[in-house]
Amino acid sequence: MTGTKSFMAKPGEVEQKWWLVDATDKVVGRLASDIATILMGKHRPTYTPHVDTGDYVIVINAEKVVFTGNKWSDKQYTWYTGYTGLRTETAGKRLQRHPDRILREAVRRMLPKNSLARKMLGKLKIYAGTEHQHQAQQPELLELAIK
Repeated sequence: MTGTKSFMAKPGEVEQKWWLVDATDKVVGRLASDIATILMGKHRPTYTPHVDTGDYVIVINAEKVVFTGNKWSDKQYTWYTGYTGLRTETAGKRLQRHPDRILREAVRRMLPKNSLARKMLGKLKIYAGTEHQHQAQQPELLELAIK
């Protein structure tokens, strides 16, 4: 039998690159979807579901992302503190308090729900301003969410 062989990447076998993404005036959902694809490694032909084959992503200007429609006032983020009841805040308030968490939550929810996803999320570096501390990794500029 002369069939084709499937390629399965092994941990540490795939070289991981560093990408720099500018989030200025990008729609949160579309940007998060593209970032999640890169973190998982689905942009590579050597994608293997059970191995972390993704790249590192550095996002700058996270405070300049946009939502479509009325989501700045209508979208609610909810969390549990340990006390009775839930805490909630709107997307506009969250942007003022923690601008990086809006994009981080969107990407986290687009990754698989397992321990491998926590490793993938660790490769996402989000900064509110234009400065980042990863110049030594020589990240390449990547244009995402152009649609």
